[in-house]
Amino acid sequence: MFRTALTLAGFAVHDVAIGIEALRYIDLEPPDLIVLDLMLPDMSGLVIRQEIAAHAHTRRIPIVVVTGTSVDLSSLDVACVLRKPVTPDELVRVVLSCLMTGAPSVDL
Repeated sequence: MFRTALTLAGFAVHDVAIGIEALRYIDLEPPDLIVLDLMLPDMSGLVIRQEIAAHAHTRRIPIVVVTGTSVDLSSLDVACVLRKPVTPDELVRVVLSCLMTGAPSVDL
């Protein structure tokens, strides 16, 4: 659903289901922005965020976290945070906003 909405909005989307595959892809072809769920089957999205931040060629990629957790994420260094449930239109709006403004952490 999110992939379709972002594609229809004009974005080139590459989606992966597991964290290790995401890290490989990000390392080989750093994207303009990452939409990251914190609950992945093989590793925490927080670990993925740490790995991205640990490398010079990926640390400045804006990250939009989409999560169902109610944990305080204000200290997480990401462009934006969206709390589930998230509509496809909300995701597209936030992705556009984060790409255009480089918005600091926003909790929606």
